[in-house]
Amino acid sequence: MNHSGLPTDAARLTLSHIMANTDTNLLGTVHGGVMMKLVDDAAGVVAARHSGGAAVTASMDEMLFLTPVRVGDVVHLRAQVNWAGATSMEVGVRVEADRWDATVPAVHVATAYLVMVAIDSDGKPRSVPPVLPETPEEKRRFAEAEIRRRHRLARRAAILESRSR
Repeated sequence: MNHSGLPTDAARLTLSHIMANTDTNLLGTVHGGVMMKLVDDAAGVVAARHSGGAAVTASMDEMLFLTPVRVGDVVHLRAQVNWAGATSMEVGVRVEADRWDATVPAVHVATAYLVMVAIDSDGKPRSVPPVLPETPEEKRRFAEAEIRRRHRLARRAAILESRSR
C-alpha cells in the first residue's frame, strides 16, 4: 500500500446503468433507494481502489436528489475519493442522466457524500493512504470534505453531550 499518498484520479470511477421498470416507485420514477444502492456500489469500488482492499460504508453524509430519473434514462455515476484520514475516506458521487427521449446534454440528477472505512480480513479498520489533490477542483473538493468532516464530528459531540444531561 502507498502510504505516501495517492492522487485523486488513481481511484476515480464512472459507472453507467440503464434504468428499467423494475427500478421505479409508485410515482413511476426511479426509486431513491435504487439510486442510493448504485451510489453505494460506486463509492465502494472507489474506496477499495484507493485503500488497496476492502472498504465498508460507515455513513452517507448527504444525498441530494435534484430531479427525477425515469425509466430508460442512462445514469452515469462519477465517484472519487475527496479526502482520506487514518482509516476513513470521503467519497463524492455525482449522478447524471442521459434522457432516453432527448438529445439534450446529460442532466445532473443527484449528488452524494459517503464515509467509507477500510477494513482488514478481521473486519477491523486499517490505514489508508492520504489523498493528494492536484487540480483546483480536487483541492476545492478536499477542502469541502474537511468542512463536512468537522460538521459530522461536531454533530456527534453535540448529540453525545445532550445525552449526558
